[in-house]
Amino acid sequence: MTIRVGVGGWSYEPWDETFYPADLPKAKQLEYAASKLTTIEINATFYRTQSASSFRKWAAATPESFMFSVKAPRAAVQRKDLREAKESIEWFFNSGVSELGDKLGPIFWQMAPYKKLDAAEMAAYFAMLPKELKQRPLRHALEVRHASFDCAEFKEMARKNNIAIVTVESEKHPLIVEPTADFAYARLELTRADEPTGYPRQALKKWAKTAREWEKTGDVFLYFISGAKERNPAAAMAMLELLKE
Repeated sequence: MTIRVGVGGWSYEPWDETFYPADLPKAKQLEYAASKLTTIEINATFYRTQSASSFRKWAAATPESFMFSVKAPRAAVQRKDLREAKESIEWFFNSGVSELGDKLGPIFWQMAPYKKLDAAEMAAYFAMLPKELKQRPLRHALEVRHASFDCAEFKEMARKNNIAIVTVESEKHPLIVEPTADFAYARLELTRADEPTGYPRQALKKWAKTAREWEKTGDVFLYFISGAKERNPAAAMAMLELLKE
């Protein structure tokens, strides 16, 4: 069992001042970030298709034990009727994601904020999500952003399909902390610019304790994302240090 901690992406201009060494070439930013963190959520895949060669390059630039999560594209997850997403899902998985090899972690699916729970629609959608890719088991993490999903029916549906409901700490969306899969996935979005480590130590300790509880049943992927983005790498590194104690 492992708790991995990281951020979303690795190219963000303010990090040139708050995270990356001044003389570090842009081409080395991923390598540097992966030396300080243990996972990164690839977000570029949400906006456009990435090439197989890019996935291979990213895998090669990171340590053996490192893992990426990959954000599914808008066309595959933010539709009026999710039952129409089959071709987009297939296109995404055929784009070269498998080139990450052993460094392929969970696939992250982010629902639109306006999407309400329709049990029949979600059951059909879950059935479209592949269980493996080129004989490699896949793990799916779903972020829901409408309060209608915070119910026993949906949690049981996710549990039945071994899909992790993403725990999101934000000011906008429901906070669901209940594990529904054999791994856990969390996005912590309340980093503050006036806090050197993004989150106060007591808040970090609270989430470290939660992560340790989750770890009893499976791997944990914990991302500091959104919020005061310039502080997210510091928050992730502080969490990793706290978990060592």
